[in-house]
Amino acid sequence: MTDRAITTRVIYLGGLGRSGTTLLERLLGELPGVVALGEVVHLWERGVLAMEPCGCGEPFPACAFWRQVGERAFGGWASVTANRVLMLRRRVDRTRRIVRIAHRDLAEYVQAYRLVYAATGARVVIDSSKHASLAWCLVTSGVDVHVVHVVRDPRAVAYSWGKTVARPEDGQPMTRWGPARTALQWSAQNAALELLARRGARVTTVRYEDLLAAPERTLTGLVRELGLSGVPELPFVDGHAVWLGPSHTVSGNPMRFHVGWVELRRDDSWATGLGDGDRRVVNALTWPLRARYGYGRAAG
Repeated sequence: MTDRAITTRVIYLGGLGRSGTTLLERLLGELPGVVALGEVVHLWERGVLAMEPCGCGEPFPACAFWRQVGERAFGGWASVTANRVLMLRRRVDRTRRIVRIAHRDLAEYVQAYRLVYAATGARVVIDSSKHASLAWCLVTSGVDVHVVHVVRDPRAVAYSWGKTVARPEDGQPMTRWGPARTALQWSAQNAALELLARRGARVTTVRYEDLLAAPERTLTGLVRELGLSGVPELPFVDGHAVWLGPSHTVSGNPMRFHVGWVELRRDDSWATGLGDGDRRVVNALTWPLRARYGYGRAAG
């Protein structure tokens, strides 16, 4: 892997899947000077090796943006590089390793991400990989990263993980989890990001429900926290409707392919769709973090 000067700032979106990270990434990616990259943690397997489509719709090898990034960072994308990064990920980037993340292979693993970020040529990039362990890897290695911790009501998250959703890339169903597993993962990921903040990392928490209820106010406050050149106008926000332009995101939920206006509506279908037994399981396994984030007994 070729070294190069690193000047790119990284906004890392962390949290459990189905919590709104893709929407927030797309919105932040509309800001001037900010480039949304998608879930870079899956770049190596789903982009380089599986050649799945970029958010622009082109197959990964045919996307001019990613082709240029690969040339600048590694002299071109190669399966040997992708397999090496995936091997390092299995060694280093694990939730169970967070308390001892300083592995001997950590520097080499994070260098791959540094090179990708810098090769975009962007002033600021967004990595929506979500995994708390990767956030720990980046912070521990001294990457200029600000973590945005995205949380959503765990009962809504559990209900979403139980749905059958087809992957737009191949039509295959996305992974489904039961309520107990979802609740445990929700607690583990959020607790790990809370601990990262307590260790002195730059972490800003955003509730998905607040983003839906007040998009402009929530985004304006977040832009201030992130220090993104003052508070710009948000022409892509019109009340509860938002405009999403083309993007070059790798991996993520189907929203990464959407271009055009989207009406933001809060979905509380979990309130009637999540069974009483499942709700009790989620409530028990996510307390007290659920209360910390303001999710009481009622929806919200």
